[in-house]
Amino acid sequence: MILAGGVMFSCGNASSETEPLPSKEIGIQLYSVRELIGVFGQNQQNYNEVLKQLAEMGYTSIETASYDDGKLYGQSPAQFRKDAEAAGLEVLSSHCTTNLSDEELAKRDFSRALAWWDTCIAAHKEAGMKYIVAPSMRRIDNLKELQTYCEYFNEIGARCNAAGLKFGYHNHSKEFRKIEENVMYDYMIEHTDPDKVFFEMDVYWAVMGQASPVDYFNKYPGRFKLLHIKDRREIGQSGMVGYDAIFKNAATAGVENIIVEIEASSYNDILRSVDECIVYLRQAPFVKESYEP
Repeated sequence: MILAGGVMFSCGNASSETEPLPSKEIGIQLYSVRELIGVFGQNQQNYNEVLKQLAEMGYTSIETASYDDGKLYGQSPAQFRKDAEAAGLEVLSSHCTTNLSDEELAKRDFSRALAWWDTCIAAHKEAGMKYIVAPSMRRIDNLKELQTYCEYFNEIGARCNAAGLKFGYHNHSKEFRKIEENVMYDYMIEHTDPDKVFFEMDVYWAVMGQASPVDYFNKYPGRFKLLHIKDRREIGQSGMVGYDAIFKNAATAGVENIIVEIEASSYNDILRSVDECIVYLRQAPFVKESYEP
């Protein structure tokens, strides 16, 4: 059993002796099962059985973490989409990026990087993606560099829009530190075009950065189209993240989809952790069946 926010949730799939869990649109970041299928082009392994298991647990979509050289998990985008849909999963989103070099950052020259993005965007369009998300960015030392990255993200977002996709940025805790008296995350939100760049808030890393997700939802309504629902291990495990308030304010945030991600497991069985997370969310009364209008 998991105790969170005063509510007791059972773990594992509902058995035939219990009421079936309500169906909800919940995605999963495949980084969570990296030990089984690889990640970011490394240690690629057959993913088909894992995708079937995720769908059987009740996940409805996936966010990938393995774009490399025009392929997803070693397969063509079209084949990966076919395999995912055959398992019953929508190919929703992807984590991928290419960082600017020191020279590109200094010269504000995005030409090499944008050529990479053109190929990347075409591959993700072929895979049927709705969103592409930069999972992080290189070390930034001053406000001028951060402004350059905001301009870079706007350019990527414009190209994604032209292809019918949306571009976003995923935070860790470092974005809540200050550079020249400016909180990085606030500066990024305020200096990117909302029509070109959204933010995928990782609620756990926001809390680790000593920030309140709900405060950000209210300060910047509509900017958070995706949420990473995460905890130190399984969702609800630490008691540190106020999921009820986060979900109750999802409409203000502009949330269209929620995505589970697991950094670490309490067990020697990552699929047990993945299963506990979706059971928690499907049972939680504050989680809606769907978010996208």
